[in-house]
Amino acid sequence: MPVAPLSLVSPPLFNATDIHAIDRHWANTHPDSPLMKRAGAAAAELAGTLASESGEPVLILAGPGNNGGDALVAARHLAAQGARVVVVSRADPARLPPDAARAWAAWIENGGTVLSDIPPSQRYGLIIDGLFGVGLTRDLIGAEARWVEQANALPCPRLALDVPSGLDSDCGTIRGCAVRADHTLTFLGLKPGLLTADGPDYAGQLYLDTLGTDPAMMPVPAGSALTQLEDRHRLPTRARNSHKGLYGHVGIIGGDTGMVGASLIAGRAALQFGAGRVTLGVLDERIAVDYGEPRLMFADPDRLATAPLDVLAIGPGLGQGTRAHTLLRVALLVSCPLVLDADALNLLAGNPELARQTASRIHPTLITPHPGEAARLLDVSGTAIQANRIEAARTLSQTYRAEVALKGAGTVIAHPEGRYAINTTGGPWLAQAGSGDRLTGMVAALLGQGMAAGDALEAAVWLHGRAHES
Repeated sequence: MPVAPLSLVSPPLFNATDIHAIDRHWANTHPDSPLMKRAGAAAAELAGTLASESGEPVLILAGPGNNGGDALVAARHLAAQGARVVVVSRADPARLPPDAARAWAAWIENGGTVLSDIPPSQRYGLIIDGLFGVGLTRDLIGAEARWVEQANALPCPRLALDVPSGLDSDCGTIRGCAVRADHTLTFLGLKPGLLTADGPDYAGQLYLDTLGTDPAMMPVPAGSALTQLEDRHRLPTRARNSHKGLYGHVGIIGGDTGMVGASLIAGRAALQFGAGRVTLGVLDERIAVDYGEPRLMFADPDRLATAPLDVLAIGPGLGQGTRAHTLLRVALLVSCPLVLDADALNLLAGNPELARQTASRIHPTLITPHPGEAARLLDVSGTAIQANRIEAARTLSQTYRAEVALKGAGTVIAHPEGRYAINTTGGPWLAQAGSGDRLTGMVAALLGQGMAAGDALEAAVWLHGRAHES
């Protein structure tokens, strides 16, 4: 039975290798109950609820693999229910995988036909995309690419099976072109590419059907979807008999001339999310008070960098001058959790000595780069970062021994032990100046109140996104 996967708590994320391993294990242990039959039946059931009531036919695009076999099983179920079905495929039946070949033969034996191209000037009540599933490693070209373009242009809902054809299921990038689905029914488990990079724009509403498989047979994946906050992401209830000293002293260094607003945004966010005290060390010496939030304290940044704090954040509006470089060098020595963002990351990227110092820190380090900053930290192009956001975040975490939030569509949070999570909250309104500064303040506040570093980063990213959903 399909479920909305984002309603689940931390559902695991399976890459193509995992899914193929699950398929093989099932085939070996259940030879008389192919998963394709279950997938096709589930697809037909969902399709029946999504197709328009106009009586127009369902267009099914079937590819040359098991994804196409799922679509052919769905076609047979829909036809048996009285729906008009148009199947389009250029697959060679003699070269199909065994289960898909049987699905093709069953479709033909039950009176179905297969067209070699999409009929022109025909309206449809639904399109089922069964061209390509997980593991696609090439760009779509030729007739496949043309069908994708035609499907995207047709005025009817589009249901993708497993993943939209052309979307890389592991990293969310587009292979030449991709079906822009309104709905995606994914099988066995969630795929990371549905949640990050281009995935959220192409997958539409997600449904998950595990096809009745035993969770115990699933491999233990490194990733999960950050769908809801767990108990570890929540601070204990505050006692009435308490005071500000119990909730952390947060220091934030930055705010060079013309960029003070970044520090103010971070400081205000830290107060809003519960920090007991927040002190700003702004480089612009003309600023000594925030009239919009007078609870913020101010101190000389050089003194703040060596002050006893529960957490220090450095970077918002810091600049990249000599003084900023000196402050970062001192900040890396603090004996408390350290949050690095913005110009602190840019300074770090250009200095191998500082990078080594960061990786050797004893206390937790958290970094929150956007793709451009991540590219500088790894000395690669921004395009390379976006081509595999998960791998980039995990590499950053290992290189700098840090908790990492690689910001963007489907922010990837990577932990030094190898785990990662993809955040599912947020939206395009986060693409605005100051968003990252606010996140820095939120992370610092949760750290200052005693939350574990990895949990604080996940919680802050989720809450930040939740507050800006459109």
